[in-house]
Amino acid sequence: MTRSSHKPIAVSISPVVGPVSGTVRVPGSKSITNRALICAAMARGESVLSGVLDSEDTRVMVDAWRTLGLEIEWDLSLETLRIVGCAGQPPQANGDLNIANSGTSIRFLTAALSATRGAYRLDGVPRMRERPIADLLEGLRALGANVQSENAERPDCPPVRINANGLHGGVAKVAGNVSSQFLSGMMMASPYADSPIEIEVVGELVSKPYVSMTAMVMKSFGLVVESISDSKYRIAAPECYQGCSYAIEPDASAATYFWAAAAITEGRVRVEGLDFEAIQGDVGFVRVLEKMGCEVSHGRGFIEVAGRPMHGVDVDMNAVSDTVQSLAPVALFARGPTRIRGVAHNRHKETDRIGDLATELRKVGAKVDEHDDGLTIHPLTLKSATLDTYHDHRMAMSLALIGLKVPGIRILDPQCTTKTFPKYFDVLGELIQQSPRYEFAS
Repeated sequence: MTRSSHKPIAVSISPVVGPVSGTVRVPGSKSITNRALICAAMARGESVLSGVLDSEDTRVMVDAWRTLGLEIEWDLSLETLRIVGCAGQPPQANGDLNIANSGTSIRFLTAALSATRGAYRLDGVPRMRERPIADLLEGLRALGANVQSENAERPDCPPVRINANGLHGGVAKVAGNVSSQFLSGMMMASPYADSPIEIEVVGELVSKPYVSMTAMVMKSFGLVVESISDSKYRIAAPECYQGCSYAIEPDASAATYFWAAAAITEGRVRVEGLDFEAIQGDVGFVRVLEKMGCEVSHGRGFIEVAGRPMHGVDVDMNAVSDTVQSLAPVALFARGPTRIRGVAHNRHKETDRIGDLATELRKVGAKVDEHDDGLTIHPLTLKSATLDTYHDHRMAMSLALIGLKVPGIRILDPQCTTKTFPKYFDVLGELIQQSPRYEFAS
C-alpha cells in the first residue's frame, strides 16, 4: 500500500501463539507529571523533574506555562525537564491557552491561574466543550475567584474565562462525584490565597487515591495538606512551593494493559519501576486480576502478573476508574459475567467510557449490560471486528488486547495513544514479539 500520510488510520495485532511473557517499563505517569508541573511552575526557584512523560497531555501543560513566560528546558531523550518557577505570578499575565482534550490541564490550570493576577482564556477540542467544569468554577468563586464559562450552549463546560485577582481564602465546597481533579486543582492553588483555605467535598469522592497523590506531590514541593476528615481538607496560606528535584514514577495506568495481556494469554508479565509503595492507586488493578484467578508477585521496584484460568467478578472500581477499560478485554476471556460498579463519572471523560465501551465490546460478540454506575460484561463467542476509539487513548490501548486472542481485530485511530503513551503499540509489539501492522490512508 502506498503511504500518502504519516499518520496510521488503523492498526491490527495478530493473535499470539502461546502465553505472553516478558518484562516492560512504561513511561512516566501523566497524572504525576502534570501535578509536578503545576507545583514547579508556581514554585519559588528552579525545579528539575526526571521521568517526565512526553505526551499530548504533558505538552499541553508545558506549552501553557511557556505561553505565560516561564523558562522551561525539556530534554526528551533524558526525560528530564528544568523549569524556573514564577513564585505564584507568571511573567506574562494574560494568555489564550489551547488545552486540547487534557482534563488535568484545564482543571489544574484554571485553579492555579485563578490564584494569580491576570486575564486568561482556556479552551480545547470540541469534546472539551462537553466535559463538565461547573463544580470547579463554583468552588473557586467561593474563594474569591472571577471565573466563568463562555460556553453559551453548555454553560457548565469550557471555554473558561479567568479575570484573576487572587484568591481570598476561606471555606469552599466542591462536588466529588464528577472528578477528583476539581478537588486536586483547588488544593494545589490554595497556598497562594490571602488566608488559609478549607475545602469540603460534597457527596462521594471519586478516584480518591488521586487526591492522596496530589497531597504527596505538594509535600515534595514543601507544602502539607491537612486532612480534617475524610471529606474536608485544610491548606495553609499564603505560602509558596519551593523548587526541588523530583522523580516521577512510571505510569501505573499504562502498566495495566501489560498486566492484562498476561491475564488474557495466561502468560507472565513483569512491570519494572512500580511496586505497592507507589503513590498511584492504579497499581491496585492487579488485585482485581488476582480476584479473577491470576497470580500476583511483587518486590521492590516490580509487580508481576501470571495469568491463570479466570472467572468473572463483581467489583467496585471507583478508586481505579481509569483501569475499567483495561479490565474489559480481560473479562471477555473469563468464565461467567463481570460486573463493574462505582464508575458513573466515567461517562464524562475523553469519551463516554461506559456507553462507548459497551458499544465496542458488543461488536466483538460480547453481551454487555449498561448500568448507571458501570456495566456487566458477559463473555460469549468472540468474532473479528473493526473497533472505534472515539479519540480516547484508553479505548485504543485496551481494545487492542482483544486481538491477542481473536483474529481480525482492527483498531481505528491508533494515533490517539499519543495523549499518554505515544509508543504503546511498539512496546506491546516488543512484548508479544511481533510488529504492529499499521494501515495508512491511500
